[in-house]
Amino acid sequence: MKSVCLSDRGRVRQLNEDSCGVFTNTDGLTLAVVADGMGGHRAGDVASSMATSLLKELWEQSKSIDSPELAENWLREHIEQINQKLYKHSQDNSECQGMGTTVDAVICSPTFATIAHIGDSRCYLSNSNGFNLMTSDHTLVNELVKSGQISKEDAEHHPRKNWILRALGTEPSVEMDIKTIILEEGDFLLLCSDGLTNKVQESELNEVLHTNEELQKKAEVLVQMANENGGEDNITLVIVQYSSMSESG
Repeated sequence: MKSVCLSDRGRVRQLNEDSCGVFTNTDGLTLAVVADGMGGHRAGDVASSMATSLLKELWEQSKSIDSPELAENWLREHIEQINQKLYKHSQDNSECQGMGTTVDAVICSPTFATIAHIGDSRCYLSNSNGFNLMTSDHTLVNELVKSGQISKEDAEHHPRKNWILRALGTEPSVEMDIKTIILEEGDFLLLCSDGLTNKVQESELNEVLHTNEELQKKAEVLVQMANENGGEDNITLVIVQYSSMSESG
């Protein structure tokens, strides 16, 4: 398994409120994380970095997560714990009041991946069946699309496109989506913040994943494409490639 993590401030924002990481536990399993601090809220960078660092700390102490059920339980339990810590931090520190973050956290075993999702960052799977979104945005606009009130095309330009209905750290408890998918050699997982998906088409994302470049170069190309298309937001992504190779890169 190979992986790469890359975060970029973009061309407009003064601050990078995104955070990401790829971490290994005592059994050598990978946890990939992307978190996007809530724009327009104070201390979004604090929320995303706290979420990522707390997940790293907890993951590096974990072991014996060898089934989808154990992976799902681990994510549910620990993300709820982190939510409570973020919420308490925002209550105890006036400068952080109202802070929150999206989170996509994926436990990657040799045969399956378990995805925990809150907010509008995304996780895609690219394999022989194509390029498919594994998460559903927790946004007002996505709810309007699902209920048939607006079209997907309308959603792209909706004035409230960035209204998030669910985030980590904004309430005492949080609801998350969790699912497990089966993976095979050659499959790619792409975790990313909306700074990428709002600027690069899904077909282009998939095309870059399947070039002959090294993973680091693929990540750099995707960030460059988002910046060339405006770069109004922070741009963050993790790519995980399933292969018989064990090294990162």
